[in-house]
Amino acid sequence: MRPEAPARQTAFDEVARTIWRLRQPDGCPWDREQTHPSIAKNMIEEAYEAVEAIEAGDVAHLREELGDVLMQVLLHAQIAADAGEFTIADVCHDLDEKLVRRHPHVFGAGVSAKSASEVLDIWSSVKLEEHREAGEGAADGAAGAAGVHPGSGASAAGSDISAAGTSAAAAPAAQLAPKPGLLDAVPRSMPALMQAQKISRKAAACGFDWDSTADVWRKMGEERAEFEAEAPGSEGALEEFGDVLFSAVNVARREGLDAETALRASCDKFRQRWAAMEAAAAGRGAALEDLSHDELEALWAQAKESERA
Repeated sequence: MRPEAPARQTAFDEVARTIWRLRQPDGCPWDREQTHPSIAKNMIEEAYEAVEAIEAGDVAHLREELGDVLMQVLLHAQIAADAGEFTIADVCHDLDEKLVRRHPHVFGAGVSAKSASEVLDIWSSVKLEEHREAGEGAADGAAGAAGVHPGSGASAAGSDISAAGTSAAAAPAAQLAPKPGLLDAVPRSMPALMQAQKISRKAAACGFDWDSTADVWRKMGEERAEFEAEAPGSEGALEEFGDVLFSAVNVARREGLDAETALRASCDKFRQRWAAMEAAAAGRGAALEDLSHDELEALWAQAKESERA
């Protein structure tokens, strides 16, 4: 180990023991009764609060929010440990193995990366290999559950029993352990823009992509036409508008932009302009809802001009 490498993290052990203590029979009633589903939304909320601290440049608040995110990780790990599923040590071990495996340009031999883009190419290659191995593992698991040795080339030539019994057992086993798809690794609970960009990136890594950004813009025009052809407010309109958004996300991906970050920035900009409009209206002794459309447009233009100044 390099002499400048971080020392053992005793503070991490201490907080892990605190979480363990809270879950003991004489610990905290609230912590003891929690399950993975009961606190799932907390993980999302704490992560968003950490992102907000990052975007605000508030280092002190970020320190606090990262602690709250870590608490969620430790609590879920302890819930799993209490159920005999896995421990926080397992989580750390798996993460360390993944980091080493996905950085062969640092920990391996014969692989180099001189730029961030080259690193992304390496990651895509490693992830695809992991996906293939996961698929083979699922198939092996199904075969094992059916009593067939993986790769044994078992056939119906052995006996009538093996032909009837083994094949009958193999069918439900295969259904229980289907081969994972490429996009299964992208959580469906992820915000839709982030989800769209991730699944698009994975598909593009397999060669399923447009030739140019101009092609995506043309596709977006086609999707808009299909949206406008649907009845307003209909299920068809909902589906086609989703396609318009999906195309827009692919424009961002191809241009090296993060769609989620871009939309968050637009939301923040709108909030700031709206607050400026409220302040300007209040200065006149009025409320925005009492103003005409032309007056609102004038205040909006004023807010935009103030940003430029």
